[in-house]
Amino acid sequence: MFQVISTYIRESQLWNSFFRHGPPRDRRTRVMVVMSNLFLHLHPVAVRRSGIRLSFTWCMGGLTFFLFIAETISGVLLMFYYRPVVEYAYSDIVQMRSALTLGIMREIHRWGAHAMIISIWLHMMRVFLTGSYKPPREFNWVVGVLLLVLTLLMSFTGYLLPWDQLAIWAITVGSKMAEATPFMGMNGPGRELLQLPGGIPLVTANSDAKFLLLAGASVGAPALLRFYVLHCIAIPLAVSVLIAVHFWRIRKDGGISGPM
Repeated sequence: MFQVISTYIRESQLWNSFFRHGPPRDRRTRVMVVMSNLFLHLHPVAVRRSGIRLSFTWCMGGLTFFLFIAETISGVLLMFYYRPVVEYAYSDIVQMRSALTLGIMREIHRWGAHAMIISIWLHMMRVFLTGSYKPPREFNWVVGVLLLVLTLLMSFTGYLLPWDQLAIWAITVGSKMAEATPFMGMNGPGRELLQLPGGIPLVTANSDAKFLLLAGASVGAPALLRFYVLHCIAIPLAVSVLIAVHFWRIRKDGGISGPM
């Protein structure tokens, strides 16, 4: 009876509209299943066994992706209880700590961010030490570097959101570094080369990298809102797109690189 019902469901039009192929029983059907699936097609159909050994990959790439998913889920849940307003930001964080469930969720988000920084650095080191950045994987190495920079920026922008003394002064120090950005910083080298007709400087205190970062001359309410949007929307979206490209390029480059 169960087999009859199962066969009827698998042969129905609704089932076949979702799943175009049957279970993968050989190489041909495995290829067809992977190529016709929205999520699986980003991954290679087959990989070298030597290239997926834990002693070779350290599993740092997969761990970093898992931590990104955990950060996304916990971050979305925390967004329901956090208001990016100067009057409420710190008190919302304090209230989260007092609630058991939200307190655990915030600690998962905080420690997950630290773990993600460590894992992505170890992943980059493993790729470098094993020569996995060499042709034909140069483009994917550049994508990985961009993901590293964006991960650091996610951590940096999230640092201000608790709106305590540690966060405010840490971002103040960080924004001071932006003043020394070449060509774009008020005190950076090369800024005097960027001038409008008539000798008007293009980079001023109200148009340099620090002002762009803080939406003002100092850390205040506009900076909190800007960091919130960057941390919760802009940077995660960019990271998601680059992760998809990263996985896709691994597939196009013949799967995970094997030992040299």
